[in-house]
Amino acid sequence: MQVLVVSFGSVEGAQLWLQQTGCTFQMLLDPQRKIYRSFGLGSSYLKVMKFGCLLQYSEFRIADRDFPDFPSRLLEDLYQLGGDFLLDDTGKVLLSHPSKNPLDRPSLMDVLQAAADERQHTDQEL
Repeated sequence: MQVLVVSFGSVEGAQLWLQQTGCTFQMLLDPQRKIYRSFGLGSSYLKVMKFGCLLQYSEFRIADRDFPDFPSRLLEDLYQLGGDFLLDDTGKVLLSHPSKNPLDRPSLMDVLQAAADERQHTDQEL
C-alpha cells in the first residue's frame, strides 16, 4: 500500500508544508484541482469556519500543538475541503471519504477494513 498526499498548492508551499509537518509521504500537486473535482471535493466557508472546528483548533493551541506557519503569499484556498480515498492498483475506489469539515477523517480501522475487504474479495476470485 502506498500513501500519497495530493495538494493544489504551489511547489514552494508544498515543500514548506512537508518540512514543517514532518510528513514523509510522497506529494502530488494538482494545481488545476482535476483530482479534487474527480472525487467531488469542493470549498465551503461555512463548513471550514464552523464553530466546532474553530473551537477544536483553539484547543490545539492551548495544548501547544503547532500549526504550519505559512507566509500569506503561499496561502491558497483556505476553504477547500479534502478527503481520504483508498484505491487499488487499477484505480478502483475502495474507500471514499470526502471530508464534511477540515477535521473529518475516517478512522484507521475503516481504512484498514476497506483494504482487507478488497483483499478478501480478490482472494476469493483466485
